[in-house]
Amino acid sequence: MIEIIGVHKSFNDHKVLDSIDLKIEKGKTKVIIGRSGCGKSVLLKHMVGILEPDEGTVKIEGVVINKLKEKELNKMRMKIGMLFQGGALFDSLTVAQNVGFVLEEHTDTDKDAVRERVKEALSLVGLQAIEDLMPSELSGGMKKRVALARAICMRPEIILYDEPTTGVDPITADAINDLIREMQNKLRITSVVVTHDMTSAYKVADQIAMLYQGKIIAEGTPEEIKNSNNQIVKQFVTGAAYGPITETEHLVFGHLK
Repeated sequence: MIEIIGVHKSFNDHKVLDSIDLKIEKGKTKVIIGRSGCGKSVLLKHMVGILEPDEGTVKIEGVVINKLKEKELNKMRMKIGMLFQGGALFDSLTVAQNVGFVLEEHTDTDKDAVRERVKEALSLVGLQAIEDLMPSELSGGMKKRVALARAICMRPEIILYDEPTTGVDPITADAINDLIREMQNKLRITSVVVTHDMTSAYKVADQIAMLYQGKIIAEGTPEEIKNSNNQIVKQFVTGAAYGPITETEHLVFGHLK
């Protein structure tokens, strides 16, 4: 469904992605783990064409999206839903207007059909009768659900999740994890989740890949990653304060106090 081939990306002199190769199978959930700031979200933005690689290729269903013209790229994006890290709801729009935004702005769907699709999407994420509320009236967990409803309202083939459990309590986070699995099971959607939350990663993933210093250093099932002999992976997934990751940081940045 998605194939990343030899992708490089730098910002000024800072190399973020260094010859990344990654495949995401159709109908599966791939979780990309790694420390904050390691380039997970940058990689995700390449998959939707928000960023272009300095070198390399991004394919969706065999189509090289980083070579598409704007009109063709926008057509491809209609197959992709994205849940942004903070939800990214429009504060001045109601829940219904937020969820139906892409349908209203970029398709010829009539208003009654949009209204039905909005209700359907909200129902799929466990929300009813909140269409007229404003984002300011919602809890953090509800905002995440509304943002997910917006992502699925277009009935996409792919959903990209950027840190879906960040900023919510553990119970809400677990409910969001259940929703991600449910979306895949019900709709057979291909999902890519970037996170540093290992509880979430183990629960939603079919496959996990770890991004470290611009490269994918390990890939496997949740069980394989959990039991990896790679010391960098082991330190990250166990959350240990000491190990090769922090030793490298000490060498680069000096002693951390």
